[in-house]
Amino acid sequence: MTHRNRLLVLLAAVLALGCVAGAAVWRASDRAAAKDRVQAGGPAVRPGEVTLSPGAGPQRRIVFRNMAWGPHRDQLASVPAGAPGGARTASDVRCLRFYAAAGTGVCLQSVKGGVQESYRAVVLDAQLKERSRHPLAGIPTRARVSPSGRFVAWTVFVGGDSYAGTNFSTRASVLDTRTGKLVPTLEEFTIKKDGRDYRSADANFWGVTFSRDDRHFYATLGTKGKTYLVRGDLAERTVTTLRENVECPSLSPDETRIAFKKRVPGLSADAPWRLYVLDLADLSDRPTAEQRNIDDQAVWSDDHTLAYALPGDFGADLYQVPSDGSGRPTRLMDSALAPSWIG
Repeated sequence: MTHRNRLLVLLAAVLALGCVAGAAVWRASDRAAAKDRVQAGGPAVRPGEVTLSPGAGPQRRIVFRNMAWGPHRDQLASVPAGAPGGARTASDVRCLRFYAAAGTGVCLQSVKGGVQESYRAVVLDAQLKERSRHPLAGIPTRARVSPSGRFVAWTVFVGGDSYAGTNFSTRASVLDTRTGKLVPTLEEFTIKKDGRDYRSADANFWGVTFSRDDRHFYATLGTKGKTYLVRGDLAERTVTTLRENVECPSLSPDETRIAFKKRVPGLSADAPWRLYVLDLADLSDRPTAEQRNIDDQAVWSDDHTLAYALPGDFGADLYQVPSDGSGRPTRLMDSALAPSWIG
């Protein structure tokens, strides 16, 4: 092969590689832009004011993470609770996980920039203005606010990427928004199990839910391949095990029951959970009418109804089901996640 032919071959190879690289960049750019394109048949979303104030407006509202494709994807949005399928009002605040109560919100966000993606928790006031921010040690999964708005909690994955298996590690944190005191991990608390202090290097906590008294909470403890419902005491810095096989608890408004994910024997290891409700009076439980796998921390929209997310065409959809085991699941909202009922 002559020197001229070798140069032509090299030039052709460079051009071919350039075309491949250009096509890859174009495809990546097209995928990134897809989230800004409104999907036909999706919910109507318009920009506007979103507030967490219970006194704003004549009726209850739902504030949630909007999952509909378009320029407002991942933003906090609001709809009237009585018309959840109606047009959405979107803020400019983006969250991966969210919860709100009594005019306080917690928004778990990704932070762009740098070599590795990072995350933070942002405490919001009733107008969605930042009150404080806190770096997170891993990928956000759960968020809660106490009924008074004083305490916020979040859970992150710090190892592994799924609750379904056993090879994961989580970190649950609690922040007092009044004093600014942060409990970086509930692993600092003394564990009371079977009437004795319990210590184990593999102890993890996740899925905090608060009582009204601004002192007690419930959460999941994972250790030695088992999960436990624990009742925590912020003043005493203790957690006490109550019973096994309870994950992602959610305390009812009247504080008599807990909705939770229960591992049911015989189900797939990749989809092991069903949605149950536990009676705190005797620690008995019963299943809801939802028969699909639930990998979410359910929300009580009132004393009798549970809301939760299931995978959807564009990320997640919200469903609801009666808490007493009656009825059947119904779709609440398309393309939505992490709801809070305001008002």
